[in-house]
Amino acid sequence: MNLKILLPYRVLVEKANISRIVAETSEGSLGLLPHRLDCVASLVPGIFIYENELQQEVYLAVDEGVLVKTGFDVMISVRDAIAGKELSQLREDVETSFLKQNEEDKTVHSVMAKLESGFIRRLAAFSHD
Repeated sequence: MNLKILLPYRVLVEKANISRIVAETSEGSLGLLPHRLDCVASLVPGIFIYENELQQEVYLAVDEGVLVKTGFDVMISVRDAIAGKELSQLREDVETSFLKQNEEDKTVHSVMAKLESGFIRRLAAFSHD
């Protein structure tokens, strides 16, 4: 199979001769082999596995997205993904990434709360005038 994994800002993976794929969907795990019927699936955050031409498993942590299989082509579009060879290293990378993301989210929420409160104060002052 031919595998292409797309992120919003770049192509993460583009590989040929993939023999097996396992993805997490909203309905459970989905296994794909080359002669499986075409399908579309909604992906949930989890571990995505594919087997390359050397019969090595490659692991990716993926966020939610969509998988489309047409013929021998499998295209996946996800919001974010982290590639790793070993599951233990992938886990560390995911934890680090999520901690960084959580800190960024807190900063954004703080800024938004300040903007909202300032807007409400100005609106209240405007309505009293």
